[in-house]
Amino acid sequence: MFVSPLVRATIRTIQAKNTLFLNCSRFKFNNHPCWALGRMSITSEPASKQPHLMKKIGTHNGTFHCDEVLACFMLTHLDEYKDAEIVRSRDPKVLDTCDIVVDVGGVYDPSKHRYDHHQRSFNESMNSLNPDKKWVTKLSSAGLIYYHFGMDIVAKVLELPTDDNVVKVVYDKVYENFVEEIDGIDNGINHSDGEPRYRISTNLSSRVSTFNAKWNEKNVNEMAQFKKALDLVGSEFLDRVTYYKTTWLPARQLVAAAVKNRFDVDESGKIICLEAGGLPWKDHLFTLEKELDISPPIIYVLFTDDNGQWRVQCVPVSLSSFENRLSLKEEWRGLRDDELSEKSGIEGCIFVHSSGFIGGTKTYEGALKMARESLNSS
Repeated sequence: MFVSPLVRATIRTIQAKNTLFLNCSRFKFNNHPCWALGRMSITSEPASKQPHLMKKIGTHNGTFHCDEVLACFMLTHLDEYKDAEIVRSRDPKVLDTCDIVVDVGGVYDPSKHRYDHHQRSFNESMNSLNPDKKWVTKLSSAGLIYYHFGMDIVAKVLELPTDDNVVKVVYDKVYENFVEEIDGIDNGINHSDGEPRYRISTNLSSRVSTFNAKWNEKNVNEMAQFKKALDLVGSEFLDRVTYYKTTWLPARQLVAAAVKNRFDVDESGKIICLEAGGLPWKDHLFTLEKELDISPPIIYVLFTDDNGQWRVQCVPVSLSSFENRLSLKEEWRGLRDDELSEKSGIEGCIFVHSSGFIGGTKTYEGALKMARESLNSS
């Protein structure tokens, strides 16, 4: 394919400066496909040599981590930094030219837009910065940017006013179930006490680390790899924010209705029936139990699957636990179909999981009987 001398010269200039431009769009130059330079760029070139006047987000070069990648991505979703250039350097003179600096520089000073967390004097958490927030995990650069700008970022993504209650709820859930994990991992904080039984190596922070150059790789384009990490982290962040608005939050009303009507299902009040299957109920159930001071606690949840058959699932002892408040009867576990129906005396059985956390039947009556008999066996 013929490429004009002007296009070749342009490409050589870009490569010489080791600059990677993002948000590219395709167009034709002299009838040949080309790529237009986008508004936001990542560069290791000293900012003083850049001819433009766009805003600059500063972070360190070299090995990158999930926290500064997420911090940079979130900032680009603010109007002030939507066209910003990401400058990666450890040179103080270069960083001084940046409008905002994250994860480098040894300074936490919001008045100067400096957001590093590595200095010995830093020990801030969401709770220490705002006592109304319960989280005490030490913040990384991601947590710092989320604390200071997260409400505006969430509002922007959801296209809602910043003071909308949905924004406030989603803001808290995204920190609790997304950003806090990144803070903890970056600061070397174990997620549990004692020796874990197995290692979790597929979290977002671990996946971001795979984009860094391997010890035996040579001539890796660091800027291109940072951009890949930016795309990965950004897509998961946006997905999490929208999930809480469009999927998680609407489920609360259905769980609340099921809790309210629990005595219509069973006189014990320990079994609830959801109007729809597949909805995220656990988080809402624990919150509602606490808010409404539910006693006795809910033990089993009934719902339909995609085929219209019925499930009975045990409520765990906590949101992240695999231990149940009360598992289904031990003698049913691992059995299926006719063998299970004969053993249990319940018609239309499908299965009971070997761990006893869930079972299935063809009818509502069968699922309810499975839950009741398990209650009575305790």
